[in-house]
Amino acid sequence: MNRLPSRTIVIVCLLLASILLSIWWLGRGSTQPKSAAALSAAKSDPQDGPARELRLGLNIAADSALHAAALKFAEAVETRSKGKLKIAVFPDQQLGSDDQMLEMTRNGTLDLLLTPTAKLSSAIPAMQYADLPFYFTSREELYAMLDGEPGQILLSKLKAIDLIGLTFWENGFKQFTANTPIRKPQDFARLRIRTMKSPLIADQFSSLGAQPIPIDFHATYKALADGAVDGQENPLVAIHGMRLHEVQKHLTISNHAYLGYVFSASKRVFETLSPELREIIQRTARELTLWERQETARREVDFIAKIRAAGVDIYTLSPEERQRFRAAMAPIADKFAFAVGYDLLAKTEELRFAQQAPRNDDSYVIGLDADLSAGGAQAGGAIYRGMQLAVDEINQKGGLLGKPLRIIALDHGANPQIGRQNLERLAQMPSLLAVMGGMHTAVISDELSEIHRLKLPFLIPWAAGQGLINHQYQPSYTFRVSINDGQVAPFLLERAIKMEGRVAVLLERSAWGRSNEAVLKPLIAKLPAGKVEIVWLDAGDPNINNKIDALVSNGLGALVMVANPLEARAIVQAMARQSKPVPILSHWGLSGGDFFTPMRSALQKVDLRFVQSILISDGRAHPKLGKFLTRYRERYSLAPDAVIPSPIGSVHAYDLTQLFARAVSQAKSADRQAIRNALESLSSYGGILRDYNPPFSAEQHDALERNLLHLARFNDRGHIVLAE
Repeated sequence: MNRLPSRTIVIVCLLLASILLSIWWLGRGSTQPKSAAALSAAKSDPQDGPARELRLGLNIAADSALHAAALKFAEAVETRSKGKLKIAVFPDQQLGSDDQMLEMTRNGTLDLLLTPTAKLSSAIPAMQYADLPFYFTSREELYAMLDGEPGQILLSKLKAIDLIGLTFWENGFKQFTANTPIRKPQDFARLRIRTMKSPLIADQFSSLGAQPIPIDFHATYKALADGAVDGQENPLVAIHGMRLHEVQKHLTISNHAYLGYVFSASKRVFETLSPELREIIQRTARELTLWERQETARREVDFIAKIRAAGVDIYTLSPEERQRFRAAMAPIADKFAFAVGYDLLAKTEELRFAQQAPRNDDSYVIGLDADLSAGGAQAGGAIYRGMQLAVDEINQKGGLLGKPLRIIALDHGANPQIGRQNLERLAQMPSLLAVMGGMHTAVISDELSEIHRLKLPFLIPWAAGQGLINHQYQPSYTFRVSINDGQVAPFLLERAIKMEGRVAVLLERSAWGRSNEAVLKPLIAKLPAGKVEIVWLDAGDPNINNKIDALVSNGLGALVMVANPLEARAIVQAMARQSKPVPILSHWGLSGGDFFTPMRSALQKVDLRFVQSILISDGRAHPKLGKFLTRYRERYSLAPDAVIPSPIGSVHAYDLTQLFARAVSQAKSADRQAIRNALESLSSYGGILRDYNPPFSAEQHDALERNLLHLARFNDRGHIVLAE
């Protein structure tokens, strides 16, 4: 083997080293890792870094108003971001079906989405808001609601499914078509109507005597042509685009409901954008909302002309005819109020009331300040229903002092600060007579100073804290038709200590928990040492499982629980995981939410009993309760065996509203102080819960007694029934 000279080897090595050094130096700028600070700066500054491309998916054709608006959106975003953000628009389900695109957007593989509200309603039932038939007085009112606070409430709910709501675009208002003229509600009798798969929409037609038949949208033309159905509803763009007018003789311009499109962004993708780019997307989508609606309306004029030219009879409902339809379909909003949300419906009614300000003196107002959107929303809705039923009867008898009574409800979402603001807003209404509260002792406790500063008669149908009635404010403006902790806490403890083993009392750390502690401490002091232990629980406590494990392992025989629905679920789930679950005796807070549905499995393992003041299963033996339940089921279109949500809230609120009305009549005045005084001197009244003889006095503002208490449980269908 020949050897290279050593000098040659040295030269070669130097050349190789030089080449490698050059390669490293040239590539240094592109391969050196950036610091976290540098990456953050690049992300937050839209002027740095390469252009970002986002995909926008929609289900509608490329020649639609929605698609035209989407293209304008893409152009404007690119211009405003100076080319740093580009939007690629994919119409006509090019990226998948509605359900597929929705799932893609939720998991971050699709960036932006325009989807019908109906496609979101299974995950977010409140999206049925715009489906409510004849609920809105005009297009302008609906637009005002969607662009205002109700719309923001709706869009905020999308966070629960990992979407960021931007705005509402549209495919237009829905109209009726049929082979017979549609002028009045009775014209739908015995017609077979094609609908999408929606209980609310099906109920809309069945309530008019029609037979709703769910059929896929793309099969609608054939179903109409074959005579399988007699009519349908859709926006004009769909009626014309699918040629439905070719197989229908009559078109009624009813504008009875809205086919809205939600413009949303993937939460996962949105959070990767800089604040500047997020703001550009949000602002551009909202600013183009008006243009998209105007473009839809502009095209509808052409659709009407073409449909008329095809020989279809076109009829526009008069205001009087719309009102007849509105009256006929009004029960639908009540029936689906829990699904759509009392927070949305109450906000709509509040805004309508504000718009009618010059005419507000035509009626009197009873306010509701309650949780309509958080953990106690079901209780708030139940209270609202009890008030509604009472107000209906009061108005049927001529109202109060010659004027009708109406309810204005404000949602505090279990936030005391918002509750105090609500009271200020209600107090500014000259026509306000009194305010009803909700289920949260902690909120009302924090509001006591405002209630008495504003001198508002404040009616309590649920919250049980002792301090809500027994306080230092004189004269007292708080009146309660509800059980209180001074009655419930001993009732539960007495039953718990009869069981073998130790007793733990689990209290939420709030004014409500402290109210129960104050009652229990003297009772516990009389018992053998160690028999009863008080354990505190914070809202959202992550250690619930560990606390239950420790209690059970130390010989727990029974658990007394004072907690609201969310914490109560966690406690019962933790108990269900035990090899030998112990009985739970609970205050009634858990019945303020939908407790049974998510807890069905756990309740098969845990002996859970809870306090109630009345049981609707007693309706047959209790004539007044039976009549109330009949009216309730008729008003809210409930089947005889359907579960009534949080029934005590409705019953208590009904009795309390009737007592309030009697105080106004006795005072013969709308003066709030006179109403307060009259509440203290009411004569007897036969209510549902009891015969009030009398309900209140100057010394006593609590109307119920301990002998009304029952221990109840859920049966296997979710009904609340007697447990002992």
